[in-house]
Amino acid sequence: MSAPHRRPAPAPSLYAYAYARSLRDATPGSPPPRGGLPLPGTARPAYGEGARPPYKKAREIVTGLLHAGLAEPDADRAAAETERALVATRVREQLVLPTAAALVPADPAAARALARRLVRAGTTVHGVAAGLGLLTRLGTPEDVPYLRTLGWLEDVHRYAVDALDPLDRPAAALLWLTHQAGNASRPLVEALTARDSAAVRERLLGLAGDDRSMGPDEARRVAEAAGLADLLDRSPDDTALLGQALRLLARTVTQGDHGAEILDHADGPALYGTVAARARLLPPDPGHQARLVTLAQELHSGAAHLLDWPPGRRETVLAHLLDAVRPPAEAGRRADWIRRTAGHLRALGPAPGPALAPEPAPASAPRLRIEVAVADPAGPTAVETRILVDGRPILPLAFPQGRGDTPERLIDSGALRAGDEPRPVRLGVTSCAEACCGALYATVRREGPHVVWDGWRRPGRPPGLPAYRFDADAYDAEIARAEHDHAWTWPARHTARLITAGLRDRPGILTRWGLRQGWISTYFRDPDTTVVTFTGPPPDGAGEPRQFLWHLPDDGSPPGERAADALRRMSETDPRTLAARP
Repeated sequence: MSAPHRRPAPAPSLYAYAYARSLRDATPGSPPPRGGLPLPGTARPAYGEGARPPYKKAREIVTGLLHAGLAEPDADRAAAETERALVATRVREQLVLPTAAALVPADPAAARALARRLVRAGTTVHGVAAGLGLLTRLGTPEDVPYLRTLGWLEDVHRYAVDALDPLDRPAAALLWLTHQAGNASRPLVEALTARDSAAVRERLLGLAGDDRSMGPDEARRVAEAAGLADLLDRSPDDTALLGQALRLLARTVTQGDHGAEILDHADGPALYGTVAARARLLPPDPGHQARLVTLAQELHSGAAHLLDWPPGRRETVLAHLLDAVRPPAEAGRRADWIRRTAGHLRALGPAPGPALAPEPAPASAPRLRIEVAVADPAGPTAVETRILVDGRPILPLAFPQGRGDTPERLIDSGALRAGDEPRPVRLGVTSCAEACCGALYATVRREGPHVVWDGWRRPGRPPGLPAYRFDADAYDAEIARAEHDHAWTWPARHTARLITAGLRDRPGILTRWGLRQGWISTYFRDPDTTVVTFTGPPPDGAGEPRQFLWHLPDDGSPPGERAADALRRMSETDPRTLAARP
């Protein structure tokens, strides 16, 4: 157990770096506590009451002060004056780092000198954050020891991670885990800090076997901090470590609130390749098999497709993954998903890549492909529609924090069908809600022999996608194929789609009762129950309209029969009497 850290007596203008170094040296080989150690008393200005400049104005002020500091030839004087001026502005410290990181200095050497002086001799969080922000763009390996040491301090550690990420990914990952990870990862943090390689492997294997107990961001940072790709290379016969690598990698490719972490994984392609090449060594238990299918699905149509793969390498890795998937002997929804998804990917073959299909010439029409991806049923069953253009998924490229819209909303509704009138189509939305963090839209229209997608919009910066001009005949054929594709579904979801289609063809089934159709699908956490929703007045006709939910648990009968029976019952009996009590 490490000795408690003691905070030195406050001193006027105490350098933050020197203070952090004294705390680190007091307990060599031990990590700082989660959240960091308190800053010196002089590090955070006491502003008291008073207005702060608004965000946009504050960014302009900080940018101007940094440019003024860069114009001063004496780095010591520039750092002292810049720090004093930053504190005097009353801007929030959290705004200083991204503003400094966005600066593109005309003289990088002068900016680096200013940054280093602020980092090594800064006395306030404003000054240190400005230096760290500049180093996110301008840092070199020489700066790594200073950044790691500053990572001992509360609040400052998050800025140090940003500056370390482009310089030393394992060090950045370890610092992130030190302060952000849950208690389960703390033993691994201690082993990595002590540089005990035997303990690192033991602590890695000791992490929880439940994939959902660790977020995608923590899984990525664990793999990076431990140098998991290198560990596997040094231990080619270690199947226990291979299984844990598979678990962490499968979690990393899972869509999180801010996107798929695999896109930020420094060793993503190497780890993917090693796991795939040795996958046949793993025991054929359902968990391993499901994770291999997850990796294959994400490599085919998800964010992992967009990693920096050498020509032909992605296709080889995908083939290795699918070769290692063995037909499950047991029954059940997860086993059915493994068989169905692996079979679908094998039938498709490798999605076009640079080695198989060169980028089309500018005059040729791009190729559209619509895929429906269903997540491993061991967790909440997420279902999304993925749009691939020339074999590449566009959503993780243009809107990484979003997930493709459901096939019911995007495909079954006819939203992707192109008409002469331009109309916006929502292709993806964040997990929280469109009203919270937004969605990705494209305008779809028909122009003679082409279907055009343009007018892209999303929150914040533009999506960065070009206008696509698809061949209209090929486009219509792909839309029709997707609308009639039920191969991805399971019985309860298939039943829901058939009921929706029946109500679309016969709207009078509900309108005769004064009802309006709502969403029809399966619950996120109860995928084996079809849910039919509709709104209308209560049965006695008194009061405000209400929503009604009719639950249809899977009884084992074919989806076509169940859907036909549900439609018949709704046409013969007031559906409100079938639904759950509102």
